[in-house]
Amino acid sequence: MSNYSRHQQKIIKNYYDNRESIALQKVQELVTELYLAEGKKRQRHWKSLAGHLEKLGVKQAHIDHLIEQDNPELVANLVSNLTK
Repeated sequence: MSNYSRHQQKIIKNYYDNRESIALQKVQELVTELYLAEGKKRQRHWKSLAGHLEKLGVKQAHIDHLIEQDNPELVANLVSNLTK
């Protein structure tokens, strides 16, 4: 961290402190995108969603199940449970 200025160190620290809330916000945005997307774009959103769910600590088996079901409503329910 000594290669970074004090300001840059603070930005990096804040990012890592808020990483979970950033991932949760991204998941919420992607759920909306999934409802609207079709074809390859929908597959891309699922792939991105899987990465963000991993950052939130969701087990890989659960993520695989959500992708297999291809139902954004299941992800929306998971998000509502995570925000409680």
